[in-house]
Amino acid sequence: MYQTLKNLSAAQQVGAMFVLVFGLLVIASLTLFLLSMREQEDVQAQQNHQDRISDLSRLLRTSWALIFVFWVAWLAGDITRLVLFALGSFFALREFLTLSPTRQGDHRSLVLAFFGVLPFQYYLVATEHFDLFTVFIPVYVFLALPVASALANDPVRFLERNAKLQWGIMVCIYGMSHVPALMLLDFPGYDKKNAFLVLFLVLVVQSCMVTQHLVARYRPKTSAAPNISQSFTWHSWGWGMAVGSLLGALLAGITPFVPGQAFALSFIACAAGSLGHLVMKALKRDRGIPIWQGQVKSVTGAGGMLDRIDSLCFAAPVFFHSVRWYFGL
Repeated sequence: MYQTLKNLSAAQQVGAMFVLVFGLLVIASLTLFLLSMREQEDVQAQQNHQDRISDLSRLLRTSWALIFVFWVAWLAGDITRLVLFALGSFFALREFLTLSPTRQGDHRSLVLAFFGVLPFQYYLVATEHFDLFTVFIPVYVFLALPVASALANDPVRFLERNAKLQWGIMVCIYGMSHVPALMLLDFPGYDKKNAFLVLFLVLVVQSCMVTQHLVARYRPKTSAAPNISQSFTWHSWGWGMAVGSLLGALLAGITPFVPGQAFALSFIACAAGSLGHLVMKALKRDRGIPIWQGQVKSVTGAGGMLDRIDSLCFAAPVFFHSVRWYFGL
């Protein structure tokens, strides 16, 4: 499979992946629809069945959304692509912060985050200043935000408020900005097909998450963190890691990697994405919410964006910097 994909032209690779990915998603959607029509004999069984269908529907919607990210990345120009991802960061950060109480003293820091940090981070991506892009938020921003808060003269829960904002910036801006940054890396002989790296990353991470969820649902074991996630078990996590990593090795032909490299990088990305998803679940439990969009609708009107991209926001920076380090880019 590796050599077959490698020998295809860029247009042929796009067509092959289009048929494969969208075919699988359509089959999964039809299967889920047929399963939703099934009725159970008693009320409790029917409720459990509906809960499973709801969980699977959420996973499927997330898969559709993430694949859409790839096609946007493939079709859009560089500037349009960066603007779209920057808007994604904006709505994700707004969603994160809306569910966390703020005070009057946070307004300066919030303005700095939304209208200073966010555009400048994406400017660094656009201009390929990758060294500064790497340290701008975790070094400069993390020092500047507490100063802005201190100048607001409000010491109440100072550490908690700043940690919350810093964490939101790290996930929603720093993590998300690494997705378009992948498409600007210069691999010798790769012929500017970097959008396939986004597809590769999305497919391996999402296959890991779907496998982990299905194994936990249908082969339940003792949860590793029951107060945070009933579905996170080492058994299901191991299966998810195995499937995601093996898929990465099979898809090496659309990347600049050989199968062994693709397997190792997929393993790293899947570990970061799945464990990052667990961290985001812990944050939701802390806020007392089941999903980021709440019970009825998203607080931002963005459709619960963080529920769709949380694993990608953790996987993308780890994958990006692992690739840069390994290939010396």
